[in-house]
Amino acid sequence: MFLGHFGAGFAGKKIAPGAGLGILFLAAILLDLLWSLLLITGTEHVRIVPGITTVTPMDFYDYPLSHGLIMVIIIAAFFGMIYGLIKRNLRMAIVSGILVFSHWLLDLTVHRPDLPLIKGSTTVFGLGLWNYFIIGVLFELILFIIGLFMYIRVTRAIDKIGSYGLWILVTILSGIWLGSIFGSPPPDDPIKIGLVGLSQILFVIIAGWIDRHRKTVPIH
Repeated sequence: MFLGHFGAGFAGKKIAPGAGLGILFLAAILLDLLWSLLLITGTEHVRIVPGITTVTPMDFYDYPLSHGLIMVIIIAAFFGMIYGLIKRNLRMAIVSGILVFSHWLLDLTVHRPDLPLIKGSTTVFGLGLWNYFIIGVLFELILFIIGLFMYIRVTRAIDKIGSYGLWILVTILSGIWLGSIFGSPPPDDPIKIGLVGLSQILFVIIAGWIDRHRKTVPIH
């Protein structure tokens, strides 16, 4: 899942309006950033198997550190604790931690059973919506639209960067998502896949910049 995670990041603004969109995006995609880094170092592994699901050809056969349930709970708790201590705000701590964990929950809905419990365990999870193309694609798109709507409801642009910048970001994210679904399969090279995955940090930086050009507004 790609677009849905950013949708969760957008939605987090409604629950924790004091948190910047950049940190909310970071929490939402943290597990994939970690996974990308572990791919590059050869600690975790992925391979391209065309047809393994109807939405993505990626076979996530070894990623217990970045996507194992036990590790994800630990990572989410640690991230939330650190952010909460920095901001001295319990709500921001809870929301950021939940956003990290939401990544696993969203992956659970679309992945085939490949999400491990812990390294070395044969217990795996996955509801497999990616086996049903229309359902899997619509599910992710709806998540993104709902999250974006929630963000727009609680923020207002204070200048052109806050207005046009947001929609440019939305367009870029949507274009990348569509390309990943309808384009050619990526090269069967974990390092290249990892580098592309790490490039998502740019969206974290851009989102934070755009968010500083918007202000939160009360909901009546």
